[in-house]
Amino acid sequence: MAKNSNRIFVNSEIGRLRRLLVHSPDSGLGKVVPSKAQDWLFEDIVHLDTIRRKEYDFYTKLLLYFLDPEKIKGRLAKIDSSTSKRNFYKPNHKDFFRSDKVVELQWLLADILTDREIKLKLVASVCAIETCSNETQNFLFKLSPQKLAQVFISGTTDDDEMIFPPIPNFIFTRDIGIVINDHILLNKPAKKARTREALLAKYIFFNHPLFSVYRKNVIEIADTSHHFLLPRDADDKKVTLEGGDVMVVSKDHLLIGVSERTTMEAAHKVITTLFEKDIMQKITIVKIPKKRDYMHIDTIFTQVKKNVWVMLGSFSKKAIKMEDADPVQRALEGNKKEENIKIIQFKKNNLNKPEYFDNLEDLLIDISTNDLKCKDKVKLIYSGNNEFPFDTREQWTDSCNLLALKEGVVLGYDRNDKTVEAFKNNGFAIINATDLIDQFEKGETEPDNMNDTLILMPSAELSRARGGFHCMSMPLLRDEV
Repeated sequence: MAKNSNRIFVNSEIGRLRRLLVHSPDSGLGKVVPSKAQDWLFEDIVHLDTIRRKEYDFYTKLLLYFLDPEKIKGRLAKIDSSTSKRNFYKPNHKDFFRSDKVVELQWLLADILTDREIKLKLVASVCAIETCSNETQNFLFKLSPQKLAQVFISGTTDDDEMIFPPIPNFIFTRDIGIVINDHILLNKPAKKARTREALLAKYIFFNHPLFSVYRKNVIEIADTSHHFLLPRDADDKKVTLEGGDVMVVSKDHLLIGVSERTTMEAAHKVITTLFEKDIMQKITIVKIPKKRDYMHIDTIFTQVKKNVWVMLGSFSKKAIKMEDADPVQRALEGNKKEENIKIIQFKKNNLNKPEYFDNLEDLLIDISTNDLKCKDKVKLIYSGNNEFPFDTREQWTDSCNLLALKEGVVLGYDRNDKTVEAFKNNGFAIINATDLIDQFEKGETEPDNMNDTLILMPSAELSRARGGFHCMSMPLLRDEV
């Protein structure tokens, strides 16, 4: 990689995306069995070949057209040929798309494993976590860096022998860490199934040349003192943090979700650390119900433009104020606000006077108006067009979990029909990924010419993995808004 290509900086959710971390679906996804699916944080078993070649394939191609067109423009026919199509997504194959803009985690892992000392430490660490035999440890150390990286992630050798469980959630790269301005905040996963992910990510961020300039800017959140003495049910005192609960909405303002996966104790530590390091001036805690339905805050809202957000309507003013409820219903459900959401905003220069927001809408409008200085009216697009039962059905399949490639141009799933309708009603163009890729290849349009567009991605299998494109991306570099 060129020396000037290693800049890391993210100070918004919507600035033009220039570099991100991804992980192509690996063979481990095809090893998830029904009896272990929920332990491995999957709701269902998925069809690997469909995800690879008929769904994630389009995501990769669109990312390349937007971020690294030299890797794909004019080469699509060759990429889609029978000899190359099956290898485009395989990091160990010569036909893999390797890009320094759309950066594959498995490549980075293989790179650092060329260092013998790092290889020794990681083999020992992974084997300790997975309780491997000494024979297995010796076998792993003899593998090439490329093969070892593959086994660490998929749990499977080239001979299709499973050595330890896969880490199928590695495709959700958002959760391993977040770039906050020019710092990297590492996660502390809540679930045991993601322990190996966090270990591999830590070694990559501290040892790969891509991050060498930023090693002093990598932030780890420490556990609570004597955390090992806490009872099993003391979840709020544990320190767990996942990237889907962290959003950089401006250079001075960070959102942290407290959810099923991120604890209040972790949020407290992040606030203290970022304020002490003078990285942020304002941090808002968005506490949501600890339900699998929501998981992270990016499953209930994401940003589309400075003045446009997509969100789940049950966290809106209307839902909380119950405008359509009769007096009896209001009395019976009067405490529902506390059950739904709690929003507390802290400012570095006035910690003793936190500000409270009654609902998610008010917070998002405040960000657009005061942080991003929007003059235009703030628009809120609702999951399922705010119609029951489509609102909750489509939120489950990630209608609110969108990735902005640039301001106003976002990726979402094609199955969320009512949400698509809501985007149309708010003036957005709708285009299928297959059609857009064809237009790019023919030169009929360019990414720079696109505005206010929802790009629909095939999603029959990907959506069953319970994560959208916001989850499947860790932005490393965005243009400033």
